[in-house]
Amino acid sequence: MMEFVDIILHLDQHIPEWIAFFGPWLYVILFLIIFAETGLVVTPFLPGDSLLFALGAFTTVENGLNLWVLLISLTIAGILGDTVNYHIGKYLGPKVFEGNSRIFKKEYLVQTQAFYDKWGAFTIVAARFAPIVRTFAPFVAGIGGMNYRKFIVYNVAGAVAWVFIFILAGHFFGNLPVVKKNFHIVIFGVIGVSLIPMVWPWISSRIQKAKKV
Repeated sequence: MMEFVDIILHLDQHIPEWIAFFGPWLYVILFLIIFAETGLVVTPFLPGDSLLFALGAFTTVENGLNLWVLLISLTIAGILGDTVNYHIGKYLGPKVFEGNSRIFKKEYLVQTQAFYDKWGAFTIVAARFAPIVRTFAPFVAGIGGMNYRKFIVYNVAGAVAWVFIFILAGHFFGNLPVVKKNFHIVIFGVIGVSLIPMVWPWISSRIQKAKKV
């Protein structure tokens, strides 16, 4: 577990190693990671926002990554991932949340449902920017029987926004001296910001309770 956390916080050190070791195959591996993170309910722990930002930073270095290959391939991965997840939810339904599974935790379902209560169908877009909820949003859409045409529109819009925003942010800001010097702090900040949509409902409810006291 600690090794996994170390990789996430020090992506600036590991990505060059991956580029050198895997070569062009790295694009395939990255495609599979983004696909799994959005498409498989069992892998909500995979990196998303932080990985995209870090990859963007390596599109401006010599012998780095190709910006347009990343943007196009990872957007497609995100679209396909949500599409598969939607159909899994549609055909498996809420049965997977029965019992006390360590993977299919009911609290994840509750968090995702809270997003739907607030954002409606736009949840498919908004959830892209919230870890864990990002993985379960299309699954819940499938369970709820959201119209597939509506779903695919929001799916494509969300994937494009998510991938382009984080990769381009890394592309333009990832190699600024202050960012390079404190890259692990920046990555930690990206993770922290991405968690805000998840914790805000809880914070908001606490504030409302405090006001009533």
